[in-house]
Amino acid sequence: MNQWMAEVLRHCPTGTYALRRPFGYRQIFTANPANVQHILKSQFSLYPKGEMFRISLTDFLGSGIFNTDGDNWKFQRQISSHEFNTKSLRKFVEEVVTTEVSDRLIPILNSTAEMNSVLDLQDILQRFAFDNICKIAFGFDPEYLSPSLQEAEFATAFEEATKLSGERLSSAIPNLWRIKRYLNIGSEKNLKIANSKVQEFAKNIVRQKRQDLEKKSSFEVTDLLSRFINYDHLEENWLIDIVVSFILAGRDTTSAALTWFFWLISCHPKVEEEIVKEILGIPDKPVYSDIKEMTYTHAALCESMRLYPPVPTDSKQAASDDILPDGTVVKKGERVTYHPYAMARMQNLWGSDWMEFKPERWLERDSINGKLSFVPKDSYTYPVFQAGPRICLGKEMAFLQMKMIVFETLRGFRVVPAHENGFEPVFISYLTAKMKDGFPVKIQKRDLSL
Repeated sequence: MNQWMAEVLRHCPTGTYALRRPFGYRQIFTANPANVQHILKSQFSLYPKGEMFRISLTDFLGSGIFNTDGDNWKFQRQISSHEFNTKSLRKFVEEVVTTEVSDRLIPILNSTAEMNSVLDLQDILQRFAFDNICKIAFGFDPEYLSPSLQEAEFATAFEEATKLSGERLSSAIPNLWRIKRYLNIGSEKNLKIANSKVQEFAKNIVRQKRQDLEKKSSFEVTDLLSRFINYDHLEENWLIDIVVSFILAGRDTTSAALTWFFWLISCHPKVEEEIVKEILGIPDKPVYSDIKEMTYTHAALCESMRLYPPVPTDSKQAASDDILPDGTVVKKGERVTYHPYAMARMQNLWGSDWMEFKPERWLERDSINGKLSFVPKDSYTYPVFQAGPRICLGKEMAFLQMKMIVFETLRGFRVVPAHENGFEPVFISYLTAKMKDGFPVKIQKRDLSL
C-alpha cells in the first residue's frame, strides 16, 4: 500500500489523490507540504484524530495521548510536555541508554561476532527499545534483551495487538472488523486475547509503581510514570493507557528507524566510513554534549528516516467541510492522510536524486573553518516527527538513544547482511513500520588500526 500510493502521488500534479473505497467511502492522500501544514497547524482544530481513528484503536490504546482529541489531549500533552523538558529526565535517559548498551547490547554483538552466527538485528533493536522505554517511562526492567533472547508473552501480545489494530484502519472494507468483533472470530478474536494481555501487563506496572512510590520520597522519582502518578487525581485506566502509548512510541519507532539505518549504511560504505571517522573524534565515554556534536551521524539518521519513516502515514478526520491549499475539496467526516513515505519520493521536494541515500543533503560546510553544520528541513516537507501542536515530544530523546547505539555499535563492529547474494528488504507497516521477516546480519569486529 505504501509503495503503491507513493507511485500514485508522484503522478498527481498537486501531490494529492482522493481514493474511492467500497460503500461510497472516500479517503484523501497527500504528499503536498502546503496541505500538511494546513491540517497539522493552520487548521489544526478542524482536523482532529477523529471518531474513526479513535474507535478503531480504543481497544488497544484506550484514551491515551495518541488516540484522543480536545481537552483530554490538551491535558495529557501539557503534563507530558512539562515532564519531557526536565533536565533530570534527560540525564536519566542518558544513564539508562548507556547501561543498556554496555551491559546488554555490546555483549550480544560481541558473542555473535565470536561465534560467526546470524542475528536478527531488527529483533535485537526492538528488545533494546522495549527495555529502554520500560526503564525510562516506568522504572521497570523487563530484561527482554538478554543472552537467551527468549520470547516474552507481553512483547508477543503487544506485537500482535499493534499489527491487528493497524489492519482495522487499512482494511479494504472499513467496518468489517466490527462484524468480526461482534462474532468474536478471526483476527478480532486474536486481537481481544492480545489486548487482554497488554492491559494486564500495563495494569500490573501501574499498581506496582503506586506501591513503590508509597515507600519512596518525591526526590527519588526519576521515571515518567512516577511523575504522572504524582498528579493525585489521575485514574488507573488513564495511567494504563499512558503506559501502552509510551511503549508503542518508544519501542517500535526507534527500532524501526535503526533497522533501516544499519541496512542503508551496509550498502553505502563511504557513509559508514564518514560516521566511523566522526565517532573516532569523540571520547570513548561520551556525554550528552559529545553525542549532540555527531553532526554527520545525525544527518545520516534523518536521511534514513526520510526514505523509511517509522510512521509512514498518519490520518486526520475532517470536523467540517474544507478546501485544502491545493484546491482539494474535503467533506466533513472524510479522512485526510499525509504520507511521509511518499513525500520522500517526490522529485519536486527532494530533487531528481530523491531515491539516493545521501546524508549530505542535510549538511553545509563552513567556507572558512570547513566545519559541517546540520541544516534541518521544515517539518511540513519532512513530517517524520509530525508537526504543529502534535509534534513528537520524544524527538530529542529518540535522537539521543539512536546516536548512542550507533556510536557504540559502529565503534566496535561492522554490521553485514547475512545473505551472500545481497539482501533486498521489504518495507511494511501497521501502526508503525517494519522490515518484513526481520534483518538477518553477521557481526564483524572492527579493526580500528587499519
